Amino acid sequence: MKKAILATKVGMTQVYSEAGVLVPVTVLQAGPCIVTKVKTVESDGYDSVQVAFGEIRAKLVNGPDAGQLEKAGIEKVTVKKGEGQREVYPAGRFLREFRFENASDYKVKDEIKADIFAAGDKVDATAISKGKGFQGAIKKNGQHRGPMTHGSKFHRHQGSNGSSSDPSRVFKGKGMPGHMGHVQVTTQNLEVVKVDAENNLILVKGAVPGPRKALVTLKETVKARR
Repeated sequence: MKKAILATKVGMTQVYSEAGVLVPVTVLQAGPCIVTKVKTVESDGYDSVQVAFGEIRAKLVNGPDAGQLEKAGIEKVTVKKGEGQREVYPAGRFLREFRFENASDYKVKDEIKADIFAAGDKVDATAISKGKGFQGAIKKNGQHRGPMTHGSKFHRHQGSNGSSSDPSRVFKGKGMPGHMGHVQVTTQNLEVVKVDAENNLILVKGAVPGPRKALVTLKETVKARR
């Protein structure tokens, strides 16, 4: 992997391609990500780049992370909030690590911006999907319902569990009601439609997992298709 960036989801809209085709896109506020540490085979056993992204109040950062941010030169700044003031780190809400093949090309305090990608690139988008709460077997697993006529005692229930004396157990993996959503999802091979380097925006064709303001990790795709 040579290219990756952290972003937050702004929402969806539509844009016209050069051919005049209306394309649905997801708008992502991508970067800037500040390099906080460069790991090497000699010091850590592998090559990678640690990055910080997103403004965060200083009092919400724990000691080890605060020390790492300040060691990387990311210092607290005072900003006005309403009638008062607060200290914030300009980057540090999210700390992630990318195993770049060219990790040695980066230095601490380097910035990774939206222009790391270009229109036409293929990317994989990873985020935490929307949480749906507790759901039944029909909505969660797409199972069929029973008859809705008078006298039926089986409507939206999940169906047989255990089958009486044989096999007298519920098979492992059977779709059951339960918590739905709020899991890590990766959508592969999405196309970058447009990159606005000045405003750090990346427009990706189609839908991206997660709600608005969700953290999205964009990486160059691992399964490129024509």
